[in-house]
Amino acid sequence: MTGSELLMIVGMTVVTFGVRYPVLALVGRLQLPQPVIRALRYVPVAVLTAIIVPELLIRDGSWQVNPSNAYLVAGIVSALISWRTKNLLLTIVVGMGVFLLWRAITGA
Repeated sequence: MTGSELLMIVGMTVVTFGVRYPVLALVGRLQLPQPVIRALRYVPVAVLTAIIVPELLIRDGSWQVNPSNAYLVAGIVSALISWRTKNLLLTIVVGMGVFLLWRAITGA
């Protein structure tokens, strides 16, 4: 690792820490209103949705909402399995299996 790489890693660490720590320290000392606390419960779901949905629907820079999209098919099956069983390991295994099988079937 060169000196510039180490400097970049240290710089990114300082910036990341510097942006997040003051907010966490301030929130730790304040009593947040109950509506804010309830709203913060939805942050993980919103963030994961923002990450996952584009991965499922967009392939090669364009919308791919069709049966040949193995990502979308596996995502739908995984959501259904998760909803019905609440079993994370089963959801992952079945989702990956459906994904690989669907890609093999469609040749994508």
